[in-house]
Amino acid sequence: MTDVRGRGEAALVESDIEFTGRDATLLRTIDETGSVASASAELGRSRARALSRIETLESAFGMLVERRRGGSGGGGSRLTDGARELLNRYDRLAAALEAAAAIPETVLSGTVNSIDGEIATVETAIGTVRGIGHELSIGDRVQIRIGADAVTVNDPERDAEPDATSARNRRPGSVVSIGGGETVLEAAIDVDGTTFTALVTRESADRLGLAADRMVVLTWKATATRLVDRQ
Repeated sequence: MTDVRGRGEAALVESDIEFTGRDATLLRTIDETGSVASASAELGRSRARALSRIETLESAFGMLVERRRGGSGGGGSRLTDGARELLNRYDRLAAALEAAAAIPETVLSGTVNSIDGEIATVETAIGTVRGIGHELSIGDRVQIRIGADAVTVNDPERDAEPDATSARNRRPGSVVSIGGGETVLEAAIDVDGTTFTALVTRESADRLGLAADRMVVLTWKATATRLVDRQ
């Protein structure tokens, strides 16, 4: 698990489920209003979708909202201790990212070999990479930019091979170095001769045992990969 995802936005990630600022707002509004229905109404969201989102989050992060049925004392919802800890983790991560002046990027070059809508497949020095490009054609030379906050660092023994429809890019690599601040660390990872930069929390780095020569698997979404025409 890595606790940084998205271009400039903090996200806690567990089992490919992302807890983002939108989710944090939902939980805080439930805490303030005392029910999922009231929170949904205040936020202008569908109650059914809010409940579905909570169930999705709980499948990865554990019980977050205790829901009580109506009765003599009335119904309602309240946050669990786990939800409050999750919010605290999110706040610490968001603050650390906000303090960062710039997010480093990994830059590759390659040639477009197929296009499906806005997603293009590009042949690069590290193999095939998928990303978002606009007005591209097969054969175009492009620059590929991957933000360090979009890269997830995984344990090779726990990371499953993506299926044919997966939107993830996936590459094995070896840690070159790791350093940085108290909360968010910057890891340099060699992938077939190209050095990737990934941001990870200290908690995630400790859990993964990140150190020089540690083998890892990097994944990042095609939708977080920007393609820029070089012609």
